[in-house]
Parts: sequence; C-alpha cells; structure tokens
Amino acid sequence: MTAEWVDFHSHTFASDGELVPAEHTRRAEVQGLSAVGITDHADASNVEDCVERALEAKETANIEIYAGVEVTHVPPEKIESVVERARAAGADHVVAHGETPVEPVKEGTNRAAVEAGVDVLGHPGLISREDARLAAENDVYLELTSRRGHGLANGHVARVAEDVDADLLVNTDSHHPRDFVSRDRAVEIARLAGLSRERAVDVVDGNSRRLVERIQ
Repeated sequence: MTAEWVDFHSHTFASDGELVPAEHTRRAEVQGLSAVGITDHADASNVEDCVERALEAKETANIEIYAGVEVTHVPPEKIESVVERARAAGADHVVAHGETPVEPVKEGTNRAAVEAGVDVLGHPGLISREDARLAAENDVYLELTSRRGHGLANGHVARVAEDVDADLLVNTDSHHPRDFVSRDRAVEIARLAGLSRERAVDVVDGNSRRLVERIQ
C-alpha cells in the first residue's frame, strides 16, 4: 500500500479514549496508517498537559505521531487563548471540537475556532456557508468523520465545503480500538459524503500530505 493517509484526530486514555498511547498507535499501525495525530480533549485546565503527553508518545511509537489537542467545549470567546497556549506548548497541530449535532456544543464555536486559526475543525455539524468560506480563507480543514453520530452531518459538510472551496479531511476521532479504519474505508467515507472517487482519494491522501507539509 502506498497510501499517505494520516488520521489527525484521535484520543488516548489521557482524555476519554480507552488505550495507552503505545497500544493506541499500534492499532493505527495495523490499519495501515502512515501516521496518527493524538489530540486529547483540552481546555484551559489541561492544554499543556495534553500536548506534553502526546509529545512523549512520539518516543516509543513505531509510526509517526503528530502531537496535538482537541479544544473541546471551550466557550467561543476563550478558544483563541487555548489554541495559542497549545501552540506555545509545542503542539504540531490543533483540532477544535466543532458543533456536532450529537453534543450540546455552544453556538458560535465553529466561527470562533476558524477565526482562531485551528488546523482542523472537527465534526462541524451543520456548518454555515459563511463559516465554511472563512475556513477556506484561513486554511482550516473541515472534517469528515467516521465516528458514529458525529458523521450524520458529513454530507452537509462535504457539500458546503465543495461549494466554497474549503479543504476537507477524513479522520476517525478514535476513542476505542474498534474506531480506527483503513485508508480504503476512509476513501469510502468521503465517497458516502457525496464526493467522486477521484476527489475522495485526493481528500484522504492529498490533503493529509498537504497538512503534514504545513505542520512539519
């Protein structure tokens, strides 16, 4: 397999995932991932700790790890400061927990995260065209997710992103061993969101490569 897919959004037991980083990254490796992002849930109380744990995981993993955080349920007016702290602590990338339809995320979170310049807006739900257009202007990737519940809005996210030329990624938001998927399944998820096969492959492989180039 020559796939370049990277899953930039996953969780260990440092937040609400089930696995220690060593097993977590091994599960990703078995699925054929070239790299995985560890992005445990962070707010003002723990953002530096989450980055530090993810950076430490790099030392023992057999695959590349990108150390990040998922800024989660932070009030919109405070998102920018948490993002800045994550980057100051050495995060490779920052994901924001978007306005998924299955959690009570505060309205305005999508806009605040995009304005703060996160790298990835995770499961952004029924994101508005205006916020998606701003994501395109700010080089923020919008996530198509394999995670049950969050993925209900994948079709909407893909349509809006394609309309305004916003970039997409496929991530798993893995919390459990069963959550990781193969690269071929990631392509299928993008196709099920309404993308052509050619476009789905570019989202999975090409956009992964482009984000890696940005953050390295």
